[in-house]
Parts: sequence; C-alpha cells; structure tokens
Amino acid sequence: MAAFAEADAAASAEDAEAAAASPSPSTEAEKQKFAKARFVANAGLAAGATYQWIIKPYRAGKFKKGTKGRTFALVKAGLAGAFAYNRLKAASENAKGDPLLSKAVGPLTAGIDSLKGLGSKLRKGQAGDSDIGAFEDIINGVKDAGKSAGATVTDKIPSAGQLTG
Repeated sequence: MAAFAEADAAASAEDAEAAAASPSPSTEAEKQKFAKARFVANAGLAAGATYQWIIKPYRAGKFKKGTKGRTFALVKAGLAGAFAYNRLKAASENAKGDPLLSKAVGPLTAGIDSLKGLGSKLRKGQAGDSDIGAFEDIINGVKDAGKSAGATVTDKIPSAGQLTG
C-alpha cells in the first residue's frame, strides 16, 4: 500500500509541475490586449525599417546609378523590404485578434500582399517612384488603421540583426 501512496504522491507532484509549466488560457480581453500590443510592435518595426532604409535613402538619391554606396544602400533596402513585408503580414494576423482592429486593417491586406516581391526588386535596383510610394502608402494606411482602432503605431527602427535574422 505504501508503494501505491508514494506513486500517487509522485504522480500528483508531476501533474502539479506540468500544470504550473503550461500556460493558462487567456481571457478574451487579454487576447485582444495582446493582439493590439503585438500589432503595434510589428507595425512599428515595419514602419521604422521602411522609413530608415527605404524611403529616407531613396529621397536622398542613394539608389541612383553612380551614387557612392549605392550597392550597400540597395542591399539594406532589399533586406528592409523583406523584413517590413514579414512584419506587416504578422501585424495583419495580430489584428485578427481584436474586432475593431480587424475591421480597420482588413481592407489593407491586399495592399500588404502586393509588397511581397518588392524586397528583391529593391535589392536589384529595379524599384521606382511608384514602388517606394506603394510601400509608404501601405505603411501609412496601417498606421492610420491602428490609430482609428486605438492602437497608435510609432516607428521603431529594427537592428541590423533583426533585419537579417
């Protein structure tokens, strides 16, 4: 009998440890709060990368042929474009967790999808005014959608490790 009691006690201890280690289910309000927070973080990183390594260098003429540092600027822009696309897709997924945010971001998903190949286009030096404008418009649309749903997005410049990682 003592062996059964010890086995039951050991099993109970293991069950308690497993329950403590596993995450508890979130309430609907927590899920929505976390969805907004993740949306803001992902959209902020996309906006920061786009502005810092695509829009700003483009306006400064860094992508024009013959410009010193053009190749490096194009490579960074390509990485930033791919990163921003990835973060925008993640932000649109996060938005699905909050009804108000979902309605605001929903119309932008087609625009986000249209940015898919822009990273490689930038890297190859084939992006033009309309491509850069499209990126800027989508970023501004996402920021406006977030603001209208109570999730203000501010630009956050990602590190070089985040771009490549």
